Amino acid sequence: MISGPSGTGKGAICAGLIAGTKMMLSVSMTTRPPREHEEEGKSYYFTDKACFREAVAEGGFFEYAEVYGEYYGTPKAPVLAQLEKGNDVILEIEMQGAAQVKQSMPDAVLVFILPPSQEELRKRIEGRGADTPERIALRLGQAEGEIEQLERYDYSVVNDDLGGAIRDVHAIIRAERLMGAGRGAKFMSPEDMAAIRRAGRLRVGQGARKIIESYQAGNIKKQ
Repeated sequence: MISGPSGTGKGAICAGLIAGTKMMLSVSMTTRPPREHEEEGKSYYFTDKACFREAVAEGGFFEYAEVYGEYYGTPKAPVLAQLEKGNDVILEIEMQGAAQVKQSMPDAVLVFILPPSQEELRKRIEGRGADTPERIALRLGQAEGEIEQLERYDYSVVNDDLGGAIRDVHAIIRAERLMGAGRGAKFMSPEDMAAIRRAGRLRVGQGARKIIESYQAGNIKKQ
């Protein structure tokens, strides 16, 4: 699961992760009408409220929420189908939803995407040209609160370079697969060992507070 404040580049990282691989990006279901550029099954699964509520009653979602009168959720069936095939599934998801998924799938791996600094995050949000100054201030305040919850995550990745951030998450995925398979060091390739070392440097663990303080001080660096 990939989480992080608005403006940290989560979507671009997820797109880079699945390119040329068997990994799947989970598609959410929503009751809101599709927009002009959106495709069924790619942008969202579109449905009506009655069908959505029926799926909720049947336990068909890992997580769901109501936002401005419309429902959004992560359907279980497509994710479980890919996992049964041995494929990894990426969820780009906000923190509350990630916590719900973690409850039902304790083995899920949580990765938090950080901006290099508050100032860089502000530049990225302002660069979109889609928010008022008040909305930008709100997003920055939300980011501060989200980053304070970093200790709930397994790994943190600083997106100061998109290619490097994608390689970091790839290393995490590879390392988690190797550790899940219980492979010993003597059976691993040099590339496997490099992925494990790289992922180890990205572990949050007891270093959460130090990472948060570095971000607040404006001098966070890739680990």
